[in-house]
Amino acid sequence: MKLRLEDNTLRLRLDEPEVATFRQQGRLETVVPLGPATADSLTYRLERDAATPALTVRYEAGHIRVLLPAAVADAWTSTDEVSLRGTTEVADNHVLHILVEKDLGCKH
Repeated sequence: MKLRLEDNTLRLRLDEPEVATFRQQGRLETVVPLGPATADSLTYRLERDAATPALTVRYEAGHIRVLLPAAVADAWTSTDEVSLRGTTEVADNHVLHILVEKDLGCKH
């Protein structure tokens, strides 16, 4: 799973095996080591969450969680739909744009 952060946009891209894993497990996680200690890392995770009403992001020190409503996650993983988009308000009345995509590669 790829994470891209640019200005006020967070984007996750999943390849086909990752989409299948997410469909089965309801969760996909990547840990990026950023220093010598185990705690010196960034963890980002895509989660299927029945209690979440809309695509959203939660941040805690070193952890980014992108939450998908269960019905949205189920539909997205079982159809040809490629992209999910959402926005969430963050500090100082700014908006974070969220994009979750299937990275299916070029098919010529």
